[in-house]
Amino acid sequence: MLSVLIPVYNYNIFKLVEILHNQISDCDIPFEIICLDDASQEFTIENQRINQFQNCSFSILEKNIGRSAIRNVLAQKAIYENLLFLDADTIPVHHNFILNYISELKNNPKVVFGGIVYENKKPAEEFLLRWSYGKEREALNISQRNQNPSQSALVSNLLIKKEIAVRYPFDETITQYGYEDLLFFAVLKSNHIEIKHIENPVFHLNLETSIVFLNKTKTALENLVFLNKQNKISINESRIIASFELLKMTKLFSVFYFIFRKLKSKIERNLVSKNPSLFLFDIYKLGYFSSLKSK
Repeated sequence: MLSVLIPVYNYNIFKLVEILHNQISDCDIPFEIICLDDASQEFTIENQRINQFQNCSFSILEKNIGRSAIRNVLAQKAIYENLLFLDADTIPVHHNFILNYISELKNNPKVVFGGIVYENKKPAEEFLLRWSYGKEREALNISQRNQNPSQSALVSNLLIKKEIAVRYPFDETITQYGYEDLLFFAVLKSNHIEIKHIENPVFHLNLETSIVFLNKTKTALENLVFLNKQNKISINESRIIASFELLKMTKLFSVFYFIFRKLKSKIERNLVSKNPSLFLFDIYKLGYFSSLKSK
């Protein structure tokens, strides 16, 4: 009835699987939990203990295949019609997390996103950018998510029919961090597949340092430029692309880009400080995207 699929890379997922196994066992349904490690080097011994749980498996790929491809492999491996994708660095907020999804299956939805939340306690200074961004931009309530269902969903906590995941696989040209979720949901939207939002969140636990998150953002923007050139993500799916095109259309691009280059270092210092500004983060992303498009 339910296949829980967890891609892993350098993360200890034993506690997550233990919680999921306990919850799903109480539901008395056919299930499996498949954990697939993308050739990482850490926590492999700890994660091998997952194989002791009934209907659970942990295995390691011989070589790294990337964030999109590993989800496609997991979907192909699954034996049940309902797939629950969870990121390795998440943990259910509620004790009835699995039960909530099983109850939702009675309505036979094709795609359901349960939401994501972050701890309220402020982390150490070096993690503030990722935490602030997550709380403000990702941890959205139902009404906020329903304003734009396809752009506010994430694969980190996603229930989906196997037939949909197999018919519209993740784009394997994306091997690094960034925009694979947006592209996936854009494809579903273009094929008139509704994304239902419910209140069944997971905590996002693993916070990168601000420096690491900033570098990952740059990688993501490189992906966005590539996807835009390939006509896979358009102005309708990305605010950054829309803002870039607006600057060009209003003849303000040269002025914006000149100012951005002058202030780039100062903005970076703010973003890794104890008071990172998400407004400046948006400006930085637009500026960096513009620099890539200008090359």
